Amino acid sequence: MYIFLSILIVIACILLVGLVLIQKSKGGGLASDYSGGNQYLGYRKTTDFIEKATWGLAIFVCVASICASFAIKTPTNVSALTPAAPQATQAAPAPAKNEAAPAQKPAAAPAPAEAPAK
Repeated sequence: MYIFLSILIVIACILLVGLVLIQKSKGGGLASDYSGGNQYLGYRKTTDFIEKATWGLAIFVCVASICASFAIKTPTNVSALTPAAPQATQAAPAPAKNEAAPAQKPAAAPAPAEAPAK
């Protein structure tokens, strides 16, 4: 679900960049020189649609981002606010019968024969 929402957010952001770039600037700037010719062929209705689409996509990106944050699966035993509780320690398993316990000394081994002196 998180990946699906992430893909939708990226697509919406790309569309949002395109819509912002094709809008007429509000301050005039270079577009103020050509404002007389922009009234033909329903330019005002196009501006209204582009502005509504921009707001719609911006709201969609915000809502989808919030939903994506809830879609991330967090570990159930780890909390960001409290430290992890120590787990109960289990007793070490008893050594097998054929193994010697580490606390015991091995049985006395015969002393190695000394090499003859030369």
